[in-house]
Amino acid sequence: MCVGLANEVDARALCEVAVRIAREAAELARTVRDKAVADGSVDTKSTETDVVTAGDRAVERLVRERLAELRPGESVLGEEEGGEGALDGLRWVVDPIDGTVNYLYGFPWYSVSLAAQVDGRSVAGAVVEPASGRVWSAAAGHGAYLDGRRLRVSAAGRLDLALIGTGFSYSVQRRSAQAAVVSRLMSQVRDIRRAGVASLDLCAVAAGWLDGVFEVGLNRWDWAAGALIAAEAGAELRLPAPGSADGLGDEMLVCAAPGIAKELTEALLRADAGSV
Repeated sequence: MCVGLANEVDARALCEVAVRIAREAAELARTVRDKAVADGSVDTKSTETDVVTAGDRAVERLVRERLAELRPGESVLGEEEGGEGALDGLRWVVDPIDGTVNYLYGFPWYSVSLAAQVDGRSVAGAVVEPASGRVWSAAAGHGAYLDGRRLRVSAAGRLDLALIGTGFSYSVQRRSAQAAVVSRLMSQVRDIRRAGVASLDLCAVAAGWLDGVFEVGLNRWDWAAGALIAAEAGAELRLPAPGSADGLGDEMLVCAAPGIAKELTEALLRADAGSV
């Protein structure tokens, strides 16, 4: 946790709020899509569709309304409606539907992500899967949980035996560069997975379902809750930050079990991942 205000907040109380609201929001996300399917209005022929837009906006609106009731006066940063740019103080960060393409197609791997940050660092968070109802949560200093079961990262100690997750940009040019990095990395790991949901990739590291994950170009709402869950489960984190001087650039996120974190970072540097 960070100093100052972070020492004064009750992370567990904030986590309870995050779980409560994210659960409600997940149910709304599922309901919106189910109604769209019943109405025959789901269309996968374009990247920007009514059902995704409606779902994103409705979910974020609900989250903001519930936060105003339960945590009045606290600022909110969201994917759809933005928010204050300053990191000072306590701020909620919401991704109303992480994995919108999966959501659109009915692929049951998407989430609602909600985190509380103090001075830009996550102190509580929840990631809820609407399709399964699974609830991932963490409070700083109090561990990470999946449906009440405490999580721990894998004991992976060799990169060549590690299962690694990643994600690709919507930009064709950047996606092509990311694919080249993956190609250079493939011979150094057990295998690579790409599910399209950064928050759940981070949760998968927390659960030991993945040994590590890396991705460039994520927004704060993509990782705010999931990164805390992974860290509280024992993962080592390298978060996006301006002015980074380690060769991986300002936009790279790396999350891994401690036994392979250094080796994965070195492999990403060799694969020129920082230039993507």
